[in-house]
Amino acid sequence: MSATAETTRPAPQVLAAPVPPRRRFRWKWSHVAAYAILVPGALLFVAPFVWLISASFQPVGDLFSYPPHWIPRDTTLEGYKAFFGHGSTAASRANAPDGVGRWFLNSVFVSSATTACQLFFNALAAYVFAKRRFPGRDIIFFAFLATMMVPANVTLIPNYLVLKHIPFMGGNDWFGLGGHGLLDSYYGLILPNAVAAFGIFLLRQYMMSIPDELLDAARIDGASEFKIFWKIIVPLSRPALAAVGIFTFTYVWEDFLWPLIVISSPDHYTAPLGLALFVTKNRTSWDMLLAGSVIATLPMVLVFLVFQRSFIKGISLSGLKG
Repeated sequence: MSATAETTRPAPQVLAAPVPPRRRFRWKWSHVAAYAILVPGALLFVAPFVWLISASFQPVGDLFSYPPHWIPRDTTLEGYKAFFGHGSTAASRANAPDGVGRWFLNSVFVSSATTACQLFFNALAAYVFAKRRFPGRDIIFFAFLATMMVPANVTLIPNYLVLKHIPFMGGNDWFGLGGHGLLDSYYGLILPNAVAAFGIFLLRQYMMSIPDELLDAARIDGASEFKIFWKIIVPLSRPALAAVGIFTFTYVWEDFLWPLIVISSPDHYTAPLGLALFVTKNRTSWDMLLAGSVIATLPMVLVFLVFQRSFIKGISLSGLKG
């Protein structure tokens, strides 16, 4: 009888956790005002890029029509074919620039090398300013920040002269005379931008939010300062490093003035410099210029799309601790 009672006993009911009611979003006047400002601003900034892409697929005769055609009426790839020297007409093949692939490879190499240098050296300096104590640390850091107030154009001539008179480089003697130094070389494009005060500042602000107890525990275990930097600081600072990397890569990729001053050999042209001189040489072939501009813009867009989460996180967290 007891066995029958046990078999017929109902199983205990498991009460499900109550589901919290979904909060309804309520519009406020502040939300309406924010969207009223942000949406037109976003359209204003996106419109030139959208027209650039659309115009690159339009015939030359439709580029300057008014009102402009946001959607191509007659889609064509002639601008891209002509830019790479595979146009359908002899004139487009004759006007196609030489070494287009070399321009973009130069930009990829210079931008990647400069970004790698900045990430490493800026992170080292930021770690020293954030986690190491030594006499004059804050004074030196503020001196770095003071350089951010100097316009970049002011330093063009001093940087040019320094690169030109580096001893034993480019045919120079002991006194840095007789040759061209590091001008017209990849070193001349990379070295002046290998360290940036802004990157040091951004990384230093982020690293100050890392607890000192982690570093003290690593020192007790016998880790060296460089191992602490490489094994603890760098992995924890990935969002800020991504932000600095995107800023650096974008700046170097689209830089035009410094390559124009330093580079004289066509083999060392970067993409912006090559496009600008190509336009001057060929009296502005707009279809090829627009096609080249779209291709030159794609790497920056792809870099941002890949690292956008880390970029936003790094920017938002870099000022938590002063």
